[in-house]
Amino acid sequence: MQDLPQKLTHLDSQGQAQMVDVSPKTPTRRQAVAAGRIRMTPAAFAAIEAGNTPKGDVLATSRIAGIMAAKQTAQLIPLCHPLPLHKIEIQLNANPQLPGYDIQASVTTKAETGVEMEALTAVSIAALTLYDMAKALDKSMHIEAIYLVSKTGGKSGDYHSGL
Repeated sequence: MQDLPQKLTHLDSQGQAQMVDVSPKTPTRRQAVAAGRIRMTPAAFAAIEAGNTPKGDVLATSRIAGIMAAKQTAQLIPLCHPLPLHKIEIQLNANPQLPGYDIQASVTTKAETGVEMEALTAVSIAALTLYDMAKALDKSMHIEAIYLVSKTGGKSGDYHSGL
């Protein structure tokens, strides 16, 4: 486990929230991967897999929503920096054992700060969109286990969750 920083960078000397000044940093290549899942009834899973859903292509819509969400992260999370995103990849993999879908987002940039929040936001919104697209089939779906899988680049170095 990593040591905690002595000072929280998002707080000023009075303890007020602030956006960190990253301008002195050199832009470097950074990548983050996040994952999560959505669990549903076997009937809902079968309908999505068969392409038999009332709102259309659930997986394509969820993938596009994840990409759009990554690009809007700074609009959603108050202290995130707007970043030039160079690649966003969303995977929704069928998992019959859940039943449901394993979701993974990979986000890449060359910037002064990392893209962990963008990857986590992409997974979250892809899962929420999948829920929205399929809620007529199953309102009991569960969005679960959204976490940072890995990140590379930056002063703090690489991180791999080991999960």
